[in-house]
Amino acid sequence: MDVQRTGSMVRPPSPMDSLEKQLSCPICLDMFTKPVVILPCQHNLCRSCASDLYDSRNPYRFSGGVFRCPTCRFEVVLDRHGVHGLQRNLLVENIIDLYKQQQEGSGGGNTETTLKPKESKEPMCQEHEDEKINIYCVTCQTPTCSMCKVFGQHKDCEVAPLASVYQTQKADLSNAIDTLVASNGRLQALLNQMEDACRAVQENAQRAKQGLAERFDLLYAVLEERKTILLEQIGKEQDEKVAALRALAQRYGERLQASTELTDTAVRALEQGGAAEFLLASKGLITQTKDAAKCALGEERPEPGFEKMDHFTLSTEHVETVLAKMDFGVGGDDDDFEDAEDEEEEEEEEEEEE
Repeated sequence: MDVQRTGSMVRPPSPMDSLEKQLSCPICLDMFTKPVVILPCQHNLCRSCASDLYDSRNPYRFSGGVFRCPTCRFEVVLDRHGVHGLQRNLLVENIIDLYKQQQEGSGGGNTETTLKPKESKEPMCQEHEDEKINIYCVTCQTPTCSMCKVFGQHKDCEVAPLASVYQTQKADLSNAIDTLVASNGRLQALLNQMEDACRAVQENAQRAKQGLAERFDLLYAVLEERKTILLEQIGKEQDEKVAALRALAQRYGERLQASTELTDTAVRALEQGGAAEFLLASKGLITQTKDAAKCALGEERPEPGFEKMDHFTLSTEHVETVLAKMDFGVGGDDDDFEDAEDEEEEEEEEEEEE
């Protein structure tokens, strides 16, 4: 038989021993403290122990997190609710309650093998230093001791057992945590909606910018095309006028050359010494010289202002007004453009009447 170091006999393992082992937390090594959570790998932890393990692995806890199961090293991935998002194992909690009831009914069993609850230092009453805090003052909403109820400041107050108030408030706090977790879930959903709305605004703004750029590119193309047409009209008239002037200049040049040659001939005739010789040649020269002088006076000339190009002046004030008022919306720009055209037509009619 196996003998303990103290020399006492060790009783053979019992089914309760196996149950106690199954009800021990692998982190604190004590009996599970409710609430008990179940991990995805089907192992159980005290939620407080799971929270401590989670906090040690994720000190910043921005959103979600991971930690490994201390039993099988399975990586547990948590959502934004953290440990509170894990499911409670109500079956294990009920088994713990039944086990404790069985232990209390059997007188506690073997104290050496019974799992001890987590040790905690019980607070003492500040008024009665030798008295433990064992009751709860419902009137003052504070825990106190029996002496305070009998002789102290809470003797006229309503009191209740500390354990019952503890369980009630613990349940209230657990429910409040669940409510807060649900509220956090709604807030997270709202944050997600805001993020989605921001992305939608950015995408829609990008499409609007692209559409606006395309519209302006179209305006630029229309203006460039119209500019090309108007420049061609100016160039065409320029070429026609220059060609007409150069033709006249050529005719004037030819006439000038003929006139110069006739002048030289007439001058040479004047220089001849004999009267008879001069008279023979002068009759025809005199006629030719007079005819040439008359032709020079009646030569074709360009009309006054022929060289001007003022009629190609383009009035863009109404278009500039429309462009300056151009804005997002429907119909506004068209009305402004029509008003500008009407004003332009009225001005042209007044000029024609004058």
